[in-house]
Amino acid sequence: MSPTTATLQITVPVLETEHLILREPRLSDWEAMNAFGRSERAAYIGGPYEDWQNWEALTRGIGHWFLRGYGMWSVEEKAAGRLAGRVGIINHHDWPEPELGWHVYEDFEGKGLAYEAAIAARNHAQGPMGLAPLISQIDPGNARSRKLAERMDATLERESVLRGQHCLVYRHPKEAA
Repeated sequence: MSPTTATLQITVPVLETEHLILREPRLSDWEAMNAFGRSERAAYIGGPYEDWQNWEALTRGIGHWFLRGYGMWSVEEKAAGRLAGRVGIINHHDWPEPELGWHVYEDFEGKGLAYEAAIAARNHAQGPMGLAPLISQIDPGNARSRKLAERMDATLERESVLRGQHCLVYRHPKEAA
């Protein structure tokens, strides 16, 4: 009996904004992603994490695109040509519904890049992908993420518990920004 093979292929849309390129996750993203995951900056998403956990996050993100047809984009700042973070749609098996999430890496906060990336991701997700209206699940102590959600006209819908952690669920408007 001859071995059977399968070809896995996925198309990740590339989104471009004035300052950013939202693209597929790549192996070259590893160092920046791992640095973020190991830092205290990852505290609001359950971190800091060990290297192996960050590796699983990178590969899990790629798998999400395969299984759901959407996921987290790597956010590259055009001017620096460096990875500035990740943004996209998360819907793990235990999520209540698709969520718009974001991570901004060190040196890129306070420049409006998270807003620019999140608006582009939301517009694409709620437009061509048909995933409207989205939620964002935010740790109550994460003032920056709460402020970003509110700047995007998302409204606090309810309090919830996600994987044993208290979170605030913000609902994004249906219309594109």
